[in-house]
Amino acid sequence: MSTLIIDAGSTKMEWVVLERGKKVNHLSTRGFNPNYAKIIDFINILYKELPEDFPAVDAVYYYGSGCGNEAARAEMHQILKVRFEEAKEVEVGTDMLGAARALLGREKGIACILGTGANSCVYDGEKITERAVSLGYLVGDEGSGCYIGRKLVRAYFYDLMPLELKLEFEKVYKLNIKDFIDRVYHQPEASKYLAGFTEFAGEHQSHPFIQQLVKSCFKEFIDAFVLRYPDCRNYRVCFVGSVAFYFQYLLHDCLSAEGLTMGKVMRSPMDGLIQLYS
Repeated sequence: MSTLIIDAGSTKMEWVVLERGKKVNHLSTRGFNPNYAKIIDFINILYKELPEDFPAVDAVYYYGSGCGNEAARAEMHQILKVRFEEAKEVEVGTDMLGAARALLGREKGIACILGTGANSCVYDGEKITERAVSLGYLVGDEGSGCYIGRKLVRAYFYDLMPLELKLEFEKVYKLNIKDFIDRVYHQPEASKYLAGFTEFAGEHQSHPFIQQLVKSCFKEFIDAFVLRYPDCRNYRVCFVGSVAFYFQYLLHDCLSAEGLTMGKVMRSPMDGLIQLYS
C-alpha cells in the first residue's frame, strides 16, 4: 500500500510518499491556492514540477490552503484522479482539516492554525464539526504572524517601542515610511511581508515589551478563535504553525490564564499526517 500526502500552502507544497508506512519519497514544489492562482498552475505543478519517475500510489490525501470552496475542491479532485489514475482513493481537504488530523489523529479536540494566518476548528476524531470564521489578514487573523508583525511595525513608526529595541529594529530593517507603505499597499503578498517582522519578535521575546505585545495578540486570538466554542475547556487546544511553535511558552501562559489546556504544538502538519497514515 503506497500513500501520497500533500501539504499545500500558497507558497510551497510538500509531497511525501509512504510505502507500507515508511517514507520513501519527499520533495517540495511551489505552492498553490485556488483563491489566488489559476487551475492551470496546479496542472503545471503536477505535470512539470513533479519528476517523471514520481511513483504510482494507491491513495492520495491533499490538504491545502483555499480548499474551502467546494467547486475548486471538486476540480482539483478530478485533476488529481487523472494524474494519479492508479489511486483507488483521492481526497482533497482544507488546510484546517489537515491540521486537525495531524494534531489530533483520531481524538477529539480543538485544532488551531497559528502561522502567517490564523484559524481554528472543533474536530471529532474524523471530521470538523465547528469552525471559526476566517476574515483574512486585512480584518482578522488575530494572533498570526501577520498580526504580530503589523503591531510591531506600528509600535516602531508610532514611537511606542522602547529605545533599545527601536535602535535594533532600525539596524535590522532600515525602514522608511514611504517604502513601507508602498510595499504593503501596492505590492503583492503583503501578509507574508508583514509576517516577516515576527522573526524580530522571536529573537527578542525575552524583552518585556515583546512579551506584552505578543501576549496581547494571543489574547485576541483566544477570544476570537477558542473561547467561541462552548466546550473549549473540556478539550485540549492544539496548534500547528511557526508562530505557535516559536512562541509556545508565551502561548501556554495565555491559555492557562483562561483555564484552557494546551495540547500538541507542531511547526508543520506533515509529521503528524505521516504518523496518521503510517
